[in-house]
Amino acid sequence: MKHRSTLKRVLHYIADYRLYLAASLLFAVLTVVLTLYAPVLTGNAVDYMIGEGHVDFDALFRLLVRLGVVIGATSLLQWLMNLCNNHMTYKVVMDVRTEAFDHMHELPLSYIDSHPQGDIVSRLIADIDQFSDGLLMGFTQLFTGVMTILGTLLFMLSVNVGITLVVVCVTPVSFLVASFIAKRTHKMFLLQSETRGELTGLIDEMVGNQKIVRAFGYEKEAVSRFEEINGRLEKHSLRAIFFSSITNPSTRFVNSLVYAGVGVSGALSAIGGGLTVGQLSVFLSYANQYTKPFNEISGVVTELQNALACAARVFDFIDQKAMTPDVSNGPEIQKAEGQVDLKAVDFSYSKERELIRDLNLHVEPGQRVAIVGPTGCGKSTLINLLMRFYDVDGGSISVDGYDVRELTRKNLRQQYGMVLQETWLKSATVRENIAYGKPDATEEEIVQAAKASHAHSFIRRLPHGYDTVLSEDGGSLSQGQKQLLCITRVMLCLPPMLILDEATSSIDTRTELKIQNAFAKMMEGRTSFIVAHRLSTIKEADRILVMRDGKIIEQGTHESLLAQNGFYAELYNSQWAV
Repeated sequence: MKHRSTLKRVLHYIADYRLYLAASLLFAVLTVVLTLYAPVLTGNAVDYMIGEGHVDFDALFRLLVRLGVVIGATSLLQWLMNLCNNHMTYKVVMDVRTEAFDHMHELPLSYIDSHPQGDIVSRLIADIDQFSDGLLMGFTQLFTGVMTILGTLLFMLSVNVGITLVVVCVTPVSFLVASFIAKRTHKMFLLQSETRGELTGLIDEMVGNQKIVRAFGYEKEAVSRFEEINGRLEKHSLRAIFFSSITNPSTRFVNSLVYAGVGVSGALSAIGGGLTVGQLSVFLSYANQYTKPFNEISGVVTELQNALACAARVFDFIDQKAMTPDVSNGPEIQKAEGQVDLKAVDFSYSKERELIRDLNLHVEPGQRVAIVGPTGCGKSTLINLLMRFYDVDGGSISVDGYDVRELTRKNLRQQYGMVLQETWLKSATVRENIAYGKPDATEEEIVQAAKASHAHSFIRRLPHGYDTVLSEDGGSLSQGQKQLLCITRVMLCLPPMLILDEATSSIDTRTELKIQNAFAKMMEGRTSFIVAHRLSTIKEADRILVMRDGKIIEQGTHESLLAQNGFYAELYNSQWAV
């Protein structure tokens, strides 16, 4: 059932290119007609050479000229057909991949966070490539194969009905063999595709974390996991290939029966005067052409099974429920004043484990709010909710009196500048990485932002300065240098509100002091949320929120919280304990 629905969706994509499809079918018909007409000319040529001294050279020459024209026209039409098929296939594949990539940006982060990145990459690249290969083979060989079978039967019927019936009687055996094998290959190819995605996920995980793997001596366990998944992939691949590989020999056996039947019955008919030698040669040629498409179609069916299995995984990704759409014609904030309110907020990543419950918070414009607490208390979750990476389960969050669900996500996120503990840089120049959030920034603005973040000095020491091309995720730059570039990126945009989630965790103490001064200047007049583990960095915060088990258990200034001698004081003193 799923197999049929996948095929219907593929046909739906193809429908957008129906003109190319119609042209391909037309060229396929003309190619087959001319291909089948060539044996007729060859058979007539044989009859023009009855024996020694009985050769009609004039008629034979005219036939050879006509045969040359037919072969040339066939080649041209076949080229045009392939041109249409290639265009149609890669347009369809482009549409599917574009839709899948676009949908990835519409998926809730809960889906991205809960699925291996390698599996998602495998669906968008490897599975779609497999799909395109099968689709192209289907267009190229399926059309001509079917047309050749039908056309050959018609031509044979026009020559001799009896021998044609011999061919027709043996034909169903080939269909039965192909159908039997096709039903069993789809499930196996689907398992193969799923396991390939699992293996891609593991490799992506191991390559991206190779330092951790080696630091903790995880090589043997990694190899063991790889061998287990790779073994399953081998098993599924061998079973899929085994069944698909017996298709061609099976159909060839049936085709040999057809050819033998035509040869024997045709020879008997020729002896009895029912056929000329030329007509017998035509029949033998048709028998060969008739059986050849069955071999091709059987191979096509196998590839289509693989293609549809891969397409099913891609469509499953596209069908994942998108995040709640933005409200149309909602309000838009040009530049937020910075008042933030959380009222009775409830949230949890999993229904089985409660995280934030009845959280209330009021932040005045321009306030610097620090968020502290033990690991897993909900600090980063609160940031996710402020940025609307996740929507609250209950209650509301508002900015300047507007419920964030009334604003578009883009408009809301334009109000925040965000520096995370985890750095991210794209494969581009240093300049392009800094201007990621402000592509139209001038050279002067970029340099000033770099100087403010104290990144300018190390950028100048790079081989090509601001034009140095960085590899994926910063390449050879140190973690601290990558974090400085991320800070520079925010300093360039200077949005009305800031979120700093352990923004200086990878920077040396001397540079950190300079960055803290730069941050202090940048935060003037801007509502700022600072997540920190080192409590010494947030002494100047206007307000400190102490979180525990998803709730704010204490709040106040650094001095007032120390005076309370509560949980904050315990956390602060523990960092100075000897």
